[in-house]
Amino acid sequence: MKFGPVSPEDARGATAVHSIRQGDLVLKKGTLIGDAEVAALDAAGVKEIVVARLEPGDVSEDQAAADIAAAAGGPGLHPDYAFTGRCNLFADAAGVLVIDEDAVNRLNRIDEAVTIATLSAFKPVVEGEMIATVKIIPFALAGAVRDKAVAEAKKAAPVIKIAPYTVKRVGIVSTMLPGLSPKVIEKTLKITQTRIEPAGATIVAERRVPHDQAALARAVVEVLNEGAELVIVFGASAIADRRDVIPMAIEAVGGTIEHFGMPVDPGNLMLIGTVLGASIVGAPGCARSPKENGFDWVLMRMLAGLPVTRDDITGMGVGGLLMEIVTRPQPRTKPVIERSGRIAAVVLAAGRSTRMGPLNKMLAKIGGKPLVRIAAEQALGSKASPVIVVTGHEREKVELALNGLPVRFVHNPDYAEGLGTSLRQAVAAVPPEADGAIVCLADMPQVDSALIDKLIDAFDPDSGALVVVPSIDGKRGNPVVWARRFFNDLMSIRGDFGARYLIGSYAEAVVEVQLSGDAALIDVDTPESLSAVKAEIERA
Repeated sequence: MKFGPVSPEDARGATAVHSIRQGDLVLKKGTLIGDAEVAALDAAGVKEIVVARLEPGDVSEDQAAADIAAAAGGPGLHPDYAFTGRCNLFADAAGVLVIDEDAVNRLNRIDEAVTIATLSAFKPVVEGEMIATVKIIPFALAGAVRDKAVAEAKKAAPVIKIAPYTVKRVGIVSTMLPGLSPKVIEKTLKITQTRIEPAGATIVAERRVPHDQAALARAVVEVLNEGAELVIVFGASAIADRRDVIPMAIEAVGGTIEHFGMPVDPGNLMLIGTVLGASIVGAPGCARSPKENGFDWVLMRMLAGLPVTRDDITGMGVGGLLMEIVTRPQPRTKPVIERSGRIAAVVLAAGRSTRMGPLNKMLAKIGGKPLVRIAAEQALGSKASPVIVVTGHEREKVELALNGLPVRFVHNPDYAEGLGTSLRQAVAAVPPEADGAIVCLADMPQVDSALIDKLIDAFDPDSGALVVVPSIDGKRGNPVVWARRFFNDLMSIRGDFGARYLIGSYAEAVVEVQLSGDAALIDVDTPESLSAVKAEIERA
């Protein structure tokens, strides 16, 4: 690959290495330089541009990333389309991530231009979750290097895969001692059911017996006879020794103890074994809590039918201090594989308008129409469909102001907690067939249908344009188009900060649409700004 500064004329057919902003020109990093780009560079007075140009035997960064990702991926996952030298792999279904760590290390050592990063091995993942990414550092890769990486990945066969959940029927046995409230047992059952739901598993048999070896042994056999494929024992007293009640009951019915104890905290006092061909777990006390603990690490592997050995358990010490970890994957919406090209519009109109004094700015009128109706009508006149309006403060009045318009209403009862709550309601209401949504603010009356359409037209997942932002003289405004891929991130926003920080986090997926005028920058927050916007619109 050739790399270096050249004149615009000599850059034709090469790829821009850096973004360029000069005057009205905005040239994004990674742009292929053609006649139009040469003319724009000349017009902007750019004398020199740093480019990368493929040489014979090179492959593009996207092709190399796609080829290596395809070779590394195994059952249960698929690679997405590659852009900006990156190809991400996603889970096709819920399961446990299985990684050949040595193979990943070998791939990363082939050449500094080739990188592959994954989630942690044996992490439970949900459908649609990104589990790995292949990134090519330069703009092109020598074909020989690509071929070596592909061959190495194929040799591992596969480097990465998802082990689907296969164990669906769980039996629970709880032992009882005086002083243990039945409410504790009920809560434990609910928490356990919540734990196993992402795996599609359910509790099919349950017993409560005295904390006694014989009674426990009988109960274990009973739940197995009722179809349990995995048995979990919650002891009224923690297991203190291999000669304690729970391990002795397992051995009494011909079971074996694989390992007792684990170097994960919380979760130290856990026991794993087999009985009558099924796995059995003596749960630690922390398993009664919904917070992540060592029990989760073993449970999810067992639900995926993966063996859990003594060596597996004793190898969990590094990273095994989980005192502050409270996360657990939740089911996600099935990803849209076939793109429809459909973009929904969401109009956020739930705020309290505190800076407007007693007036709700959603109901303030310009040209005889409330601001919220202006915003909704412009969205309806665009290519976006459907149009979803999020209400909150003075819900009834806002809905009345939109009387007769074919919009969908979503009410946000938590509107006082900030914009993030409205974003969550809006994103949750977007129909599954939509590829994304354009988030419009109802207090921006100069944003018209043509502006919205211009942003929607720039949305192009195949070229990496997953977030579309209007830009005026280098300033980013609203509305913004978001691909469905980022809906989970949008729903995680808290407070009144909006989604601005996410744009910075995903810079490589952002495309700016250059606009004239300031419609995408001006909102109505105060009586003074209302008067100014009203005067400007009426002058036009």
